[in-house]
Amino acid sequence: MLRSGYACPALAGREALSVAQMYRADAAAIAAGTPGIALMEHASAAVARAIRRRWTPRPALALCGPGNNGGDGIGAALALAAAGWPVEVALLGPRAALRGGAALMARRWEARGGRIGPLDSAAVPRAALIVDALFGAGLTRPVEGAAAAALRAAAASGAPIAAVDTPSGVAGDTGEILGTAAPAAVTVTFCRPKPAHLLMPGRALCGALEVADIGIGPSIVAGVGHAARVNGPALWRERLPRAAPGGHKYRRGHAVVVGGAALTGAARLAVRAALRAGAGLATVVAPEAALAVYRASLIAPMVRSLDEWPALLADSRTSAVLVGPGNGATAETRERALEALAAGKPAVLDADALTAFAGDPERLFAATRGRRCLLTPHDGEYARLFDARGDRLSRARGAADRAGAAVLLKGPESVIAEPGGRAVIGIDGPPELATAGSGDVLAGAACGLLAAGAEPFDAGCMAAWLQGAAAQGAGPGAIAEDLPDRLPAALARAAGPRSRAAPK
Repeated sequence: MLRSGYACPALAGREALSVAQMYRADAAAIAAGTPGIALMEHASAAVARAIRRRWTPRPALALCGPGNNGGDGIGAALALAAAGWPVEVALLGPRAALRGGAALMARRWEARGGRIGPLDSAAVPRAALIVDALFGAGLTRPVEGAAAAALRAAAASGAPIAAVDTPSGVAGDTGEILGTAAPAAVTVTFCRPKPAHLLMPGRALCGALEVADIGIGPSIVAGVGHAARVNGPALWRERLPRAAPGGHKYRRGHAVVVGGAALTGAARLAVRAALRAGAGLATVVAPEAALAVYRASLIAPMVRSLDEWPALLADSRTSAVLVGPGNGATAETRERALEALAAGKPAVLDADALTAFAGDPERLFAATRGRRCLLTPHDGEYARLFDARGDRLSRARGAADRAGAAVLLKGPESVIAEPGGRAVIGIDGPPELATAGSGDVLAGAACGLLAAGAEPFDAGCMAAWLQGAAAQGAGPGAIAEDLPDRLPAALARAAGPRSRAAPK
């Protein structure tokens, strides 16, 4: 079960299927010998189980659409009624228009004496629980008319809502709200999550998410492909950098962070995170005027003048660099980013190192293509460099293809993509991460992981998950300065039982 905005170990590493992929999985399961009505029966039973686990019997109303989602809703009404619940069924459209499994469920409902009434928002206030089975993930146009009125009435009623597949009105591939949608207390989807369960704003309307097994096996899922995966250690645990017995600090990696003259806190957060995430040593290079500030506040990291930047880039022991946090969106920042890439160093470019190219993004992309590089924009920085239209998954993929590099699009959910389309969606970050400096910690952690040997896409996935895990339980007063020191415990969780003995 997934609670919106928080970690869900059961989903970590799982595939998220697009609407088209889910349709193909349904068809493949039927072709392999599972009747379509059996899939609907399993789905209906899963919805009823989720409801019965949470609530005692009470008057319920199933709002049902004309397709298979409505059939699932009628089937759930049947299962609830068999368990002693008083249930009404309201149908959008004429009863005679139902086809296939939905028509069969309707006949079963009527055979036990049930009535199928028209969809009427006036019936909503009588219900103490509402089953939202009007439209599933495949909805492509705005909800309107009687369906919209019923959803608005459901949202205003105060009764808990159990959504079938997705809350009606949420587009399955994007999480976009099409017209209107009512927030659910629980959403039951089938086989695998869809992007809408992971991407805002749809994710915020799902409530608790349950992914029910309805008899579509892993081989079928593998055959239809997937839109993305859910971030978590299961995806990258075997590639997580580990300290080797008999190793030394340079073997673990040397991370170099470029610091700014005025906003020194950003680089200080980042360099501490780089060490905590696994680098064997770390250095801040900063303008001469700010060196005293860095030296007075940093203990483990080394502090050196920007005059030594060329020497550090030439040093084979420099394993990765981070440019951007607190640097200023200046020509100098732009040149340092290009110099790091030209030197062939694995690089994280964040904050000002991205904004500095706002007037000439192609100059940046010409340097990043084919390099071991991770770009970590938030939405504002993304908009300065890329076409900002579309859902976050599509935007991250498009950015990675255009830059020829891995991209971590920061936000309520982190989306990590690389050229060619591979993408991961992270849902582990609690709302407390929306605080100044958390992006600097994320960039620093990614740089530390790069320095320790991770590839850029993996480093983005690892850093996003580790930061979310570090923030879990930190409490509502958490600030970015709390996060670096919580990274080791998150790393231990990610590494699992092999963490003490496994070599790098």
